[in-house]
Amino acid sequence: MSSWRAIAMAILLVTGPTLLAGEIPSDARRSGYSFMGPDTRAMQDDDTANPGMLFVLDGEQLWKKTIGTADKACADCHGDARSSMKGVAARYPAFDKALGRPITLDQRINLCRANHQQATPLPYESRDLLALSAFVGHQSRGIPITAGDDPQLKPFVDQGRDLFMQREGQLNLACTHCHDDNFDKRLAGAPITQAQPTGYPLYRLEWQTLGSIERRLRSCMSGVRAQAYDYGSPELVALELYLMSRARGLPMETPAVRP
Repeated sequence: MSSWRAIAMAILLVTGPTLLAGEIPSDARRSGYSFMGPDTRAMQDDDTANPGMLFVLDGEQLWKKTIGTADKACADCHGDARSSMKGVAARYPAFDKALGRPITLDQRINLCRANHQQATPLPYESRDLLALSAFVGHQSRGIPITAGDDPQLKPFVDQGRDLFMQREGQLNLACTHCHDDNFDKRLAGAPITQAQPTGYPLYRLEWQTLGSIERRLRSCMSGVRAQAYDYGSPELVALELYLMSRARGLPMETPAVRP
């Protein structure tokens, strides 16, 4: 499948007409939801049909569960997530003063586990980490994204923008070639979106599970035959920050559903 996607991408960009639009103007930015067919939209809109909601429910239970040598739950510090976590995911990645750099919501969860619950950090893409991230993210559903507003984040946003525009891999393509220049087209039958990360972690039908934006970015890198950055790397965090900052003002949808 990844080989077919890579070949299809190369054919699309070499033989198909390109928009060469550069960065998308703020007032023209659209959620990936707007590119979906009616069946996918209906699945996302109905909480009883959205498979990502199973992770949200698991995350709610994990939120209340005491863990670690501190024998504490997330709820012991943060209380009812419906109020304490409202709008939080819309601000991430956020600047961490102690580390002097931005961190993702997944990284914040693991820092809380290590520092406050004295528990082992959860592996990237593990079900429990995705569930907690989905539960926290779900509390911001419908709230506009504000990530990147902090002036301390500017150099990291710029780094993410540079990476988004940078050609890489054996196919010598950049993220911008698909998501700025060729959105509204199709690749291997799937719609090409503007890469606005409004619904992560989201349920991808191709994966048959929930996944983070880092998983999606790594998949795209593999598709252009580039060496994917490690989970949690500064490069992936910067890319996520740039994408979230350019989606500023669009409402959160966690957990979204995509093909």
